[in-house]
Amino acid sequence: MVRFGLPRALTALSLSLTFIPHCVASEWPVRDTGLGDTTVQWDHYSLIYNGERLFSFGGEFHPFRIPVPEIWVDIMEKIKAAGLNTMSFYNHWGFHMSTSDPDSVDFESGAHDLARLYDIAKELGLFIHARPGPYINAELNAGGMALWVTTGEFGSLRDNNTAWEAKWKPYMDRVAEITAPYQVTQNGTVILFQIENEFPQQWKDIEAKVPNPVPIAYMEELFVEMQEKGIEVPLTHNMPGQRYKSWSVDYDTVGAGGNVHIYGLDNYPSCWSCMPEDCSSSNPSFTLMDYTAHFNEVSPKQPSMMPEFQGGALNPWDGPAGGCEAKTDDSFVNFYYRDNVAQRVTILGLYMFYGGTNWGWLGAPFVPTSYGYSAAIAENRTIGPKYYEIKSLALFTRSAQDLTKTDLVGNSTSYTDNEAITTIELRNPDTDAGFYAIRHTDPTSNDEQQFKLSIRTSTGNYTVPTVGNGTITLNGHVAKVLVTDFSFGGNNLIYSTAEVLTYGIFDKEPTLALWVPNGEGGEFFIQDARNGKVAAGDQSRVKFSKSREGLVVNFREQKGITVIELDGNIRVVVLDRDTAHLFWAPALINDPRVPADQVAFVQGPHLVRSANVDHRTISLRGDSDKATDIEVFTESRIHTIRWNGKTLKTKTTKYNTLKARIDGPGDFATPRVQGWKVQDSLPERIGNYSDSGPAWANADHMTTVSRSKDATKPYLYVDEYGFHTGVHLWRGYFNGSAGGVYLKVQGGIAHGWSAWINGEFIGSFLGDLASSAGSKELEFPPESLNSEGQNVLLVMQDNSGHDQGSASLNVRGILNATLIDSASGGFSSWKVAGTAGGSSDTTLDPVRTYYNEGGLAAERLGWHLPGFDDSAWPTSSPSDGFTGAGAKFYRGILPLDTPEDHDVALSVKISFEDEGSESSNFRAYLYVNGYQYGRYYPYINSAVNTFPVPPGIWNYSGNNVVGLAVWNQADGEVKVDVEIQVDYVLASALDVKFNGEYLRPGWDERRLEYA
Repeated sequence: MVRFGLPRALTALSLSLTFIPHCVASEWPVRDTGLGDTTVQWDHYSLIYNGERLFSFGGEFHPFRIPVPEIWVDIMEKIKAAGLNTMSFYNHWGFHMSTSDPDSVDFESGAHDLARLYDIAKELGLFIHARPGPYINAELNAGGMALWVTTGEFGSLRDNNTAWEAKWKPYMDRVAEITAPYQVTQNGTVILFQIENEFPQQWKDIEAKVPNPVPIAYMEELFVEMQEKGIEVPLTHNMPGQRYKSWSVDYDTVGAGGNVHIYGLDNYPSCWSCMPEDCSSSNPSFTLMDYTAHFNEVSPKQPSMMPEFQGGALNPWDGPAGGCEAKTDDSFVNFYYRDNVAQRVTILGLYMFYGGTNWGWLGAPFVPTSYGYSAAIAENRTIGPKYYEIKSLALFTRSAQDLTKTDLVGNSTSYTDNEAITTIELRNPDTDAGFYAIRHTDPTSNDEQQFKLSIRTSTGNYTVPTVGNGTITLNGHVAKVLVTDFSFGGNNLIYSTAEVLTYGIFDKEPTLALWVPNGEGGEFFIQDARNGKVAAGDQSRVKFSKSREGLVVNFREQKGITVIELDGNIRVVVLDRDTAHLFWAPALINDPRVPADQVAFVQGPHLVRSANVDHRTISLRGDSDKATDIEVFTESRIHTIRWNGKTLKTKTTKYNTLKARIDGPGDFATPRVQGWKVQDSLPERIGNYSDSGPAWANADHMTTVSRSKDATKPYLYVDEYGFHTGVHLWRGYFNGSAGGVYLKVQGGIAHGWSAWINGEFIGSFLGDLASSAGSKELEFPPESLNSEGQNVLLVMQDNSGHDQGSASLNVRGILNATLIDSASGGFSSWKVAGTAGGSSDTTLDPVRTYYNEGGLAAERLGWHLPGFDDSAWPTSSPSDGFTGAGAKFYRGILPLDTPEDHDVALSVKISFEDEGSESSNFRAYLYVNGYQYGRYYPYINSAVNTFPVPPGIWNYSGNNVVGLAVWNQADGEVKVDVEIQVDYVLASALDVKFNGEYLRPGWDERRLEYA
């Protein structure tokens, strides 16, 4: 995702999509990778797959953010059901390679299984745009790079130095080796493969095209390495903003090198953050940008590709509870995504389509645990109006074959009788099919406008609608894409003032689906049709008008579904928006292109996941949120509907569809955590605590590989000692008396720290959003010191993740530790503890990885894991609380037995009673069956307190361990309430009661070594 400035906003007066000279097809060369395989080709217009043009409409999903392969199926089925034909994904180097040992690369255990992701995509019929890095950004800790590269040992990163090359190659080579047999060239699923991400470094001077040799050499290394390891589909790149113009072979007229096959531009027109001030510039809502001019300049002989277009916005530390859904709601979707179509984008990826969770603290310092992104599929896997609105466009692009090859032939207000309306006309140069993209001339306007539209068709020019005094309406922040000479099943839709949803072929006869906003009317003209009748719906609202060329059908104030039958065995289904949202077109085969004769239409359910025809039965899988009627358009030989394995009482309508009724979900009582127990989780603060075990490393580096040299010595940089994530504990020793200590600790935005001298609390830095470092001068109480002996200072530091890009080399740890008025002059030694096994480069939990835990005693000793014996612990709950600075770990059990054939979504809510100035001075860390699924910092933002946890992390058929570490950063009392929330209960075909034990490895005795 981009974190650079937005392109210049275009006002209503300045917006003018740039034309390119008219070119015959031969002037746009068809290209391929040059490796001898032509399965995937491309030109100025689109991708060409096996000789057929393709509109690639994709959604981004990060499998590592929901580490349950069985639930990947849920997300990917929803992507497919939305009409998208492509899924893009970032792959996370750090998640797969916990140590620098090449043999540590893990692509097999748990959610690391990349081949399983490809298998699911192949089975469902989704193309894949793989985006493995090595750097991916994605608001991740160090941008997704392995955290052991952040020490500085491997140079400046993302260049051609040999130390860096030796480290990325084992990861990228393994990705390529796994991906190679899954490419579409091998009858697989991967159609595009991105190298690097948001790396705008090709030019020292962009406009003068002065090359930048080191980044170019790095990109060339990546390109060659991936091809040598078997990648033969086009290699791509994603450029963060219009000003950089890097890595396009068309723009590189000077032979600089480093170019990929297909250049991509990402854009977030409404700011990538819920907080507009996070963007270097923020355009007004519904402001448009001229992508056409950019692509014509930078990549004219390539398809216009946007690998990342805004699918939502991330919610930073200071963001609103639940994110900012209204910012990129269904109106945003309707307006902006149609504008992309109008600007001839034929490879479109939405970032994000499912955002998920930064479980285990994968996030960078400015992103809290949630990565829900206000995406079409919410963090708890909910779908709603935004999802449905995307579906309405995606089904159209899936079926509009002529849209894959268009020229821009017009852009003005003169197409209509209303200057408040602007129309962009696209034409297919081969078929002359037309696409009229219509919007307000002032794109920020949301008023209602009526107009008539002048169009050109194969049967003549028309001003539509033609019947009566009817008009077309634009009401609110919406746009429309209207068609002329739209081919469907051998028939010609001369024009339609309703938008095409999709079409299917049943019994070799076409069914065309059209839709309009609620309450609006429309008009369509079918060539060579002569007669029509209303088979279902209000016939008084429909008027038929014959002409020499065919039949004009005009309808008004559409409500629900209207079925119109025309001679020639043509059936037209007209839907209002609400009905269209619940209109599905599941494929009957796993071809991502979904041929029109291999589809069913289903209207009514909350979600239809898949369809299968067997003899006289159509079997549907899906979800229902209530009892509802279902209607199926399919082959006439089909007489029975099966829904989620249950045969329904089915009747056939007079217009040859099937109707039945499906049940809604059953009841599920909200569960409660039981049997809370507690244990102190900060024994390290006590002076006589022994830090001689393997949990601790001697922090004794007097030199550093880091570029940061300005610090007290020894260098107290955690990554240099093998610790990278979560809480770190520092124990500094000194002899004799001292007046206090000055500490400067760097842990990233929103980090915090606390300090104790010989077990007595002396102060905390609570954290803020202004700086990655926090400084304080703390006084030592004289009575707490051993004036003639040894003293121990404990510093408990939170690490909120590494910065991104080159800033990932910014250190985490203590920058300055200086004793004040010390009799001995300074610290004699330091020790540091973090994730168990870190000091010896050992991974104790390869399934969850080191991202999941830090150096709290509870984490090192595995108290958060299933199977740990807490029988000797005293009984107490987080709501009982405790007084005094320190850390307690609470452990309870949540028994679950969710109903069969239901999808249940559960979240954990953490809250507290705000009773005074110190009541929010704590940090809470949530664990579910060993996974860290929430960090709650009420001092920073008390509103962001609800954490969805998916099936597979939960065991829906047994007991679940719920852990809560509470770190009190002040002397007052802390009481925390933990509540389980039921987000939804759906009757569903999704199996959420699978055996997920392999994802939840339990406690083992090795943990005892790390006390």
